[in-house]
Amino acid sequence: MTFTERGIAQALKQRGLRLTPQRRAVLHAIAQGHEHLTPAHIYHKAREESPGIGLVTVYRTLDMLAELGLLCEVPTTGDARSYILRRTAEHHHHLICADCGAVADFSDCDLGELERALALETGFKIEGHILEFLGRCESCQRMSQAERPRVCPSA
Repeated sequence: MTFTERGIAQALKQRGLRLTPQRRAVLHAIAQGHEHLTPAHIYHKAREESPGIGLVTVYRTLDMLAELGLLCEVPTTGDARSYILRRTAEHHHHLICADCGAVADFSDCDLGELERALALETGFKIEGHILEFLGRCESCQRMSQAERPRVCPSA
């Protein structure tokens, strides 16, 4: 199943939620891009369509869409998050650059045997998994130490 703006509008309606002009602006801002966007980027794009939209509305809309499984939410550097429209219902995972926050997606993961072993060992009924690798993208690897952005929250 591919999630489109129209499909998300139908999913909201099925759950008794309205697609308000503000929610539509947030959704449109995300759907236009094919890369992971921060809430600040989404806010600036959404304001082009809905100039009166507030940042709190953007955050609430992102939280709601992510909770419904319609957006893919990715932790990036520090406490930041980025979002992308979930293109399919199929799960995928992320490589996250610890320096610049760039995110690369991948879907190939063969964790079935590990899941079965963990379930037997712990008694958990495993219902899914989230896999994220942290590292440095090619661009950040090429930068000298002095050029790298500081990720420390106190910086």
